[in-house]
Amino acid sequence: MHLRRRDFIALSLSAPFALSVSPALAADRAELARDVVVDWHRLILELVRHTATYTPPVASRAFAYIGVAAHEALASGNPALVSLAGQLTDLTPPPARATGEHDEACVLHGALAKTVQALFSNTGPTGQRAMGAMTDKLGAKAAEGIADEVVARSMAQGEAVAAHILAWAEVDGGAVIDNMGFPREYTAGTDPQDWVPTSLVRQQQAPLLPYWGSVRPLAMPSGTACGIPAPPEYSEDPASAFFLAAKEVYDTVKGLTDEQKAVARFWSDDPMLSPTPPGHWISIVLQIAKRDGMPVEKLASTLALLGVAVADGFIACWASKYEFNLLRPVTYIKRLIDPKWESLLNTPPFPEYPSGHSTQSGAAAEVLTAIFGEDFAFEDATHADDGIKGRSFASFWAAAEEAAISRLYGGIHYRFGVEAGVEQGRCVGAYAAKLRTFA
Repeated sequence: MHLRRRDFIALSLSAPFALSVSPALAADRAELARDVVVDWHRLILELVRHTATYTPPVASRAFAYIGVAAHEALASGNPALVSLAGQLTDLTPPPARATGEHDEACVLHGALAKTVQALFSNTGPTGQRAMGAMTDKLGAKAAEGIADEVVARSMAQGEAVAAHILAWAEVDGGAVIDNMGFPREYTAGTDPQDWVPTSLVRQQQAPLLPYWGSVRPLAMPSGTACGIPAPPEYSEDPASAFFLAAKEVYDTVKGLTDEQKAVARFWSDDPMLSPTPPGHWISIVLQIAKRDGMPVEKLASTLALLGVAVADGFIACWASKYEFNLLRPVTYIKRLIDPKWESLLNTPPFPEYPSGHSTQSGAAAEVLTAIFGEDFAFEDATHADDGIKGRSFASFWAAAEEAAISRLYGGIHYRFGVEAGVEQGRCVGAYAAKLRTFA
């Protein structure tokens, strides 16, 4: 059955169990295993929307560790799969399977239930109840028709893999989010090109997650491995490259077509109102999995590699953002061009250069193209339940390029910030694309 996004948490709390597994397919263990991965990820997309600390960088981190946990759980019992241990930074081999039969749906459920509950331990009461209901009901469905000792052995294996992944995650530098990610003390820059707050919210007088560039990367050798050139030199001269870049933003927003407005809103992906930019790409993969009947091994591998790509993308992007600490277009335009101008989208509370959505979309496109091919067409209905019409794309790069330019249409990035982000993402994604998940 197809569940609307806004109904997913509610249905996870209700009885009888009514997720994507139908009774007619319950006997097909391979398909059930895939549905375990899909249903948990669909709930995760909702948890991201309902957990206040889950800004895009934090969400990307969770998607990475959850994806790796699912892949490693499967790889622990499938010789056709290659563990990411030794490939991802500081990841050691997870516990080996005990002697005896295992069921993959139960292994996956054990791994995902434990990992999700740990990473979303700070979500609100509704999210807590949804996770508990998902654990109980999907666990019962996975165990249906399976011997008790096999269920227990399989769940224990999944939970052991999850504990291993969570211990690895705990020391990456991004596990604790204080004050919603806004530093309690912050010294602002004093040069004219430096970022200044764009919101009146008191908490947002300091920028979001200024330390995130030092979080341990997963596939990149360092957070600065995909550095970018400096932006154009700051200038207030109307003939300068910097002024002209700001003027382009100003003129573009004032002359937006209906199509450009639609593009900007489609890719807005605001925290608390959407699954965030990395969740948008996770949603795309889930839609493709449903359309194509993707095997569980390929789905888990794809989600792991995509999670790694977007997580490293935000680390690289944030390292660059705070290296250059560049002011947003709205600040420059109001200062020098039009004090009454407003962007179409809300300007987020952190430096401009480069565009985070551009970086992580470039990283996603790079790794998904490596998996599915250059001309892999798909439709994206991520926001259909919010009343936003879906869009069709001829390739992952077509989607990434549209996501990137949407930030110019929205008035929150200069073109040079968009273009640098895409190129940074291409570099980040190449590291993830080199990872081996199949023998």
